[in-house]
Amino acid sequence: MKKTCRWLAVFLIGALLCAGCGGSGGSDPSRMKKIYYINKAGTGVEMHEYALQAQTQEEALEELLGQLAVMPEKLEYTAPLQMGFTLLSYRLEDSILYLDMSGEYSAMPPATEVLVRAALVRTLCQVDDVQNVVITVEGSQLYDNLGNVVGLMNAEQFIDNAGDEINAYERVTLRLYFANEEGTALIATNRTMAYNTNISMERLVVDELLKGPGADVADVAYPTVNPNTKVVSVSVRDGICYVNFDETFLTQIYNVSSEVTIYSIVNSLAELTGVNKVQISVNGESDILYRENISLSTVFERKLDLVASVE
Repeated sequence: MKKTCRWLAVFLIGALLCAGCGGSGGSDPSRMKKIYYINKAGTGVEMHEYALQAQTQEEALEELLGQLAVMPEKLEYTAPLQMGFTLLSYRLEDSILYLDMSGEYSAMPPATEVLVRAALVRTLCQVDDVQNVVITVEGSQLYDNLGNVVGLMNAEQFIDNAGDEINAYERVTLRLYFANEEGTALIATNRTMAYNTNISMERLVVDELLKGPGADVADVAYPTVNPNTKVVSVSVRDGICYVNFDETFLTQIYNVSSEVTIYSIVNSLAELTGVNKVQISVNGESDILYRENISLSTVFERKLDLVASVE
């Protein structure tokens, strides 16, 4: 089924049926659907039940799209298709629903965009013919804040919180560098996890390094940074990531070389889009020698010759 969006008609359908937004009174339970809205604080997606009127799957898709464009009766929620962009067209092919958005879609903050995605996908995947959703922007691929293509999405990708709310969480795979057993080289590892998109990716990488390697690589990878270290701040300007630790960073409790510690941080951050170099400081000061042999006044670049292969 291919269909160009008759947006005015869809909007009117949603408006006419809006009376059904809030209640389930006496409706056939099999026709009850969940409409997901963005909460007023912009921190989560909340579900409200809706009695579907459509008789066919095509009509159901149009009706749900209409509801996603109609502001709910309670003003503390915002309809996901009322977030400053326009749904230009949609089509359904081979159980994949393609939604093409106007350019304003890309102007949303990353956390808000994830919430909009969650609301759209969770709502529209309730149509039997829709198994996955793909979002494009004016015909071009959608990218996440890591620079990765956002491809097929299904409802299970978005993480439920307690109560019928989805927070701004998304799954990501980080490339993290830890020490080898001798503490003389780096071991590259991958960590797939859910993260709150209100946290910058740079801060996430530093926090995960402090946690050390996971159980899945514990036999080949070892921690590099004192886990009691506090992160004062992490920021990025002009391709340089500035990482500011407290003084605990200077106390090394592991048997690893100073170079391995520094470049575990540098190489991990340099894996991120937009980070080319790293500047490390302690309580805002970079005129410091780390373990008496590495000056933190250096703006560090990725050093891959320290990376060892895992046999």
